[in-house]
Amino acid sequence: MLNLYSTQIESLSVHRIGNKSRNEPLFISKSPYLFNDELNALLKEYFFKPFREKEENYFQFSNDTDLEFHALHKIVKNVFEAPDTIHEQSKRIGNLLYEESQHPHIKSGELYVTYLENCLLDNKKVNAIGIFKSELKNDFLQFEEQSDDLNLLLQQGVSLNKLDKGCLIFNTEEDSGYRILSIDSNRYDTKYWLEQFLGVEAFADSNYHTKKYIKFCQDFAKDVILPAEDKKEEVMFMNRAVNHFAKNDTFEETSFLNDVIENPDLIPEFKHYKVEKAPKYNIEDLTEFPIANTAVSAARKKIKNVINLDTNVQIKMDFINPESAEKFIEKGWDEEKQMYYYLVYFNKEQKD
Repeated sequence: MLNLYSTQIESLSVHRIGNKSRNEPLFISKSPYLFNDELNALLKEYFFKPFREKEENYFQFSNDTDLEFHALHKIVKNVFEAPDTIHEQSKRIGNLLYEESQHPHIKSGELYVTYLENCLLDNKKVNAIGIFKSELKNDFLQFEEQSDDLNLLLQQGVSLNKLDKGCLIFNTEEDSGYRILSIDSNRYDTKYWLEQFLGVEAFADSNYHTKKYIKFCQDFAKDVILPAEDKKEEVMFMNRAVNHFAKNDTFEETSFLNDVIENPDLIPEFKHYKVEKAPKYNIEDLTEFPIANTAVSAARKKIKNVINLDTNVQIKMDFINPESAEKFIEKGWDEEKQMYYYLVYFNKEQKD
């Protein structure tokens, strides 16, 4: 869990990064930017707001050979060892980003490199490096009094309502590539920011494992349970799966299968599906891991618990009390109408 409420911007360096393939220049500022309290407050909101609104999916620096060959990781390590060198190191960051800005779709923009103190990560205070980029420019009006008239001046600038790209690199987990959060509001060049510049891969923590395994279960329900049984059983399987995650602190696969899969014939199907599909979810050897409650809560909100019928009728299941659907909903076939039906038992209708 991340809390940036007390985080302070201790240093700010600003450079302009052009598109190298279009021969746009790289402008490196000689000195760090000296900002006042008013601008500091505005920049904190501009830089941090996207991370408060986004689900916490962590990354880490990655290199096929060794992290010592990862250029940005080396720069970040130098900064954490000597924070007063951040402006000089920000020049190196600017050059790295410029070298990766060669695709025609990549927009030029301003690069902001900050040193951040007092970030609260998992209830521990850590320092961080913030790297942000603004790309899209917006038209705005300025007004100027001239004699007896008010003139309108059309200008362009950066809106503080939306950050285009950014990352927070926390001074923790150094040996495995640090803990990193990233946002990218523009989807036309995602490889450029995450893969080519940052050079990161997903941080395989409990949140990552929980989210990936639940997503795997969703696809198993859709690809195997739905064709083998029906929509009700697909929904009920995910009901049981999410509830299993919610009531346990640790995931253990055998216990999960015994608790969640009611039809024993589907257990071999589940194991076969996992062997076939596991690389897609990075869960090949994953049979036991700590469960992240935040990932379970997020998944519960996204999973659909509704049966949509072709007669424009919806049946909504209860994720919290799945036994209601088991007890009070029956599926059948009407020979006369040649149609399926759901029989729903109840005592009285609930008032809104």
